[in-house]
Amino acid sequence: MDDEERERVKYLRDYLWKRLEEEIEDIKLNGPEERHPANLNVTIRYVEGEAVVIQLDLLGVSVTTGSACFSRKLEASYVLRAMGVPYEDAHGSLRFGISRFTTEKEIDEAVSRLKEVVERLRKISPLGRKE
Repeated sequence: MDDEERERVKYLRDYLWKRLEEEIEDIKLNGPEERHPANLNVTIRYVEGEAVVIQLDLLGVSVTTGSACFSRKLEASYVLRAMGVPYEDAHGSLRFGISRFTTEKEIDEAVSRLKEVVERLRKISPLGRKE
């Protein structure tokens, strides 16, 4: 990835985070500010990450839980746990990948679909929202 491409991907990653913060309540960024430009890991409270992944997949949006090398496991990310992220938060984590081909329009659509999924799952979640 050359410098120009890296800056574009970083812009898109930051745009994704901004949109997520605007649309999804009880969301937080995992990891340091300085991170790989093509990676964004967030915790969405009061939902199971795997349930979100499945629902988004049905809507054509691809995200994962955990690290890339262990994304098929149903356990909380060992990386997040090692960083001190509480178990419940680690279970609600999602990892987004951004490429040089990603567009703002695709990000907006993914965030819109994620918002629908989170709202639907929170209504039925045993994790419940604390008001």
